Amino acid sequence: MPCEVKPRFVVLYGSQKGQAQSIAEGIAEEAEAYGLVADLSCLNENEKYNLEKESAPVVFVVSTTGDGEPPDNAFQFVKSIKRKTLSTDHYKHLCYALLALGDTNYANFCNCGKTIERRLQELGAKQFYATGYADDGVGLELVVDPWLKGLWKAIKESLSKMASDGNAYLKKIGASVPTDSKFASVASSSASAVSDLKPAFPVALAASLTCSVPPLCESSLNVPALPPAYLDVSLQEVDTVEEIVGPLHKETLHHVQISKAVQLTRGDAVKTALLLELDISAYPTMAYQPGDSFDVFCPNRAAEVDHLLHRLGLQNQRNHHVTISLKKDTKKKGAQVPSYIPQDVSLLFLLTWCLEIRSVPKKAFLRALVEHTRDSTQRRRLQELCSKQGAADYNLYVRDPSLSVLELLTAFPSCSPPLTLLIEHLPKLQSRPYSAASSHLRHPGKLHFVFNVVEIPACSGRPAGRRGLCTGWLFDLINPGVVFPGKAESSSSPALPKIHVSLRPNSSFRPPPDPSVPFIMVGPGTGVAPFIGFLQQREEERQKNPKAVFGETWLFFGCRHRERDYLFREELEGFVSSGTLSHLKVCFSRDHREDEDTTTSAACPRYVQHNLLLNSQHVTDILLRQNGCLYVCGDAKNMAKDVNETLMEIIKTELQVDQLEAMKRLAGLREEKRYLQDIWG
Repeated sequence: MPCEVKPRFVVLYGSQKGQAQSIAEGIAEEAEAYGLVADLSCLNENEKYNLEKESAPVVFVVSTTGDGEPPDNAFQFVKSIKRKTLSTDHYKHLCYALLALGDTNYANFCNCGKTIERRLQELGAKQFYATGYADDGVGLELVVDPWLKGLWKAIKESLSKMASDGNAYLKKIGASVPTDSKFASVASSSASAVSDLKPAFPVALAASLTCSVPPLCESSLNVPALPPAYLDVSLQEVDTVEEIVGPLHKETLHHVQISKAVQLTRGDAVKTALLLELDISAYPTMAYQPGDSFDVFCPNRAAEVDHLLHRLGLQNQRNHHVTISLKKDTKKKGAQVPSYIPQDVSLLFLLTWCLEIRSVPKKAFLRALVEHTRDSTQRRRLQELCSKQGAADYNLYVRDPSLSVLELLTAFPSCSPPLTLLIEHLPKLQSRPYSAASSHLRHPGKLHFVFNVVEIPACSGRPAGRRGLCTGWLFDLINPGVVFPGKAESSSSPALPKIHVSLRPNSSFRPPPDPSVPFIMVGPGTGVAPFIGFLQQREEERQKNPKAVFGETWLFFGCRHRERDYLFREELEGFVSSGTLSHLKVCFSRDHREDEDTTTSAACPRYVQHNLLLNSQHVTDILLRQNGCLYVCGDAKNMAKDVNETLMEIIKTELQVDQLEAMKRLAGLREEKRYLQDIWG
């Protein structure tokens, strides 16, 4: 009997941290249940697909990274479709659907997805299903789940239309039309499958991570399909163990000495801010410019790795070599051995340097854990957490508190997953980016950066608080050698260690190349770091070129207390004295007396946005009349949003325009690269 040819479609993804890839892989895996076959590829694997000749529906799943940039594995694709030489009918044959992932806590929400969609339409492509914009700030699943639910019907209808158009063409040219359409029955069954999906039950808040209450605990559950296993993992005992103390060699990776560590905050400050100086004199490729950032490669905490080894029952095999290969019979689309796990490394190295063991377990991982949980009550709870009905519980008790895999396994003691499952589901251990807080002109051969030691509070599922992975690691490394406020440096201080770093040039977040252009900097707390580099560079340039014309510079800085956490106070005041910094506007959110009227920001500026309002005429004049620039650095979730809203209010008031026009003016500044952000969550 002839084999049935299933209708096909294409799934393409661009993913920075694995979320878009995971969703794309889920689409490809679920296709078979709908009588379809999916060709899955990463956008940078252009040898595996050809959109110029593609006649099947194409589904894009793309995330956004940085300041609205494409993921690394989608960069070349986005660059290629932006070519101005492409004609307006280049993709007229193409029909597509797009799911964009982003985070409204950051600027340029879903910008990569929007860019791809705009260019596809400009090049003649047609949309067969409405674009989904998923917000990680509130929970991707709020958009992703319903979007995926409707996707299958849309694909079927698109394929059906293509078949119908093809038949019409055959009739037109006098060819015979097949009467037994396999696709018609497939489309019919798919439509019924979609319509038979049960509606979500009302969601109630659970009593805790491990226990739920009615109605959830009494509800029927829509549990995701079990992700197919795709890796074979084995451990081999070896005679000798080669100790590797850091990430494997990369051309851009350098092992640099920490030459100085200074605490910038007083001991009674709410947060501990530290400045580290790196000696990069031996690495000419580490030449940096103000506004650049760099990556710090830190390991997972030794105690957590050790705990995880014990939890997996592998503590006696920590030095065994790990061998990973693809399962020959795997049903996972696009399955491949993770490229970030090198061959012939020990289990200890893998858990220390390769896998993000603190990553929040995704629902697919929870679903896989169900199969390895003995206790029926715990199995049910894991099913709830990965189900549609348990979405609120998942957000409240897993996602929002950033619960780690280890913390989850501790909460569910009867769950004993194999090592394979962790390698399949845990993402790559990511480096941590930091802004350069110095100028190479002021500090040749040195690189400064500043950070707060992140404190993660206890919660349900985390009995004790913990420190951020990289900031906690750095603090432990340098703690004996830290110079505290008011304490002189001692020649007898213990030697500081080396760390692995890699430069991340930022071609846009830099001072204007023309020194006569005025600019405004907004950087409360450690957000002031890159602006220290800006101002150090400018001061050196002013001294070398005393006759040059330099535009005005404004810095809006804020912290809690003048005497506890006013970072770089002496240096900033020195910039003002030298004329390098024209205007320094500082506010202290916790220094106000009880009898002060805190309801009026004009009388009592507490945050940087209040000081922006007080200087609204100057801000408008610099940005809209003098073609100046604005830089914002710091917290994305609160500060950057508040600053953006304040800028809209300033433009509305000063120019007497409505909200829409103010938004257009700000959007124009972004497009001209005159409103730039370096922000984090």
